[in-house]
Amino acid sequence: MLDIEKIRNLIEMMVANDLVEISLRDGSEEINLRRPVAVTSSALAGLACPTPVFPLAEHAAAAAPAHVQTAAEPREKLIEIPSPMVGTFYAAANPESPPLVEVGSTIQAGTVVCILEAMKVFNEIKSEVAGIIERILVKNAQAVEYGQPMFLVRPS
Repeated sequence: MLDIEKIRNLIEMMVANDLVEISLRDGSEEINLRRPVAVTSSALAGLACPTPVFPLAEHAAAAAPAHVQTAAEPREKLIEIPSPMVGTFYAAANPESPPLVEVGSTIQAGTVVCILEAMKVFNEIKSEVAGIIERILVKNAQAVEYGQPMFLVRPS
């Protein structure tokens, strides 16, 4: 049987060294770990994107943006709370308890916002920002990926 502590150490090593995948075999035991890959702007720079060419006079109205943001319209700034691991999202500590946070809840840095279960281990996830929960992006008992946004917070 695989040792959970060894698996945790492997995961920490993957994160620390920015590894995407690792496979190990020891006798009859085998483990394959894979992290989701985030697409970065530098990765996109190498991709060719065909750009349509329009004659300027004919399609000027179609090419113009529908709405341009002005200085009078401040852009809404919400901060994401991403999942630090792959696991199952739980909004409450147990099925009989109320949710740890709801839309409109005021949180501080260090406030427990949810529980993530990974490999039968329940992890309290704490906020790194202070503010108000504007949106909860996942449902109770939903599987989440590493880096997946779970909450949107309006910073205070």
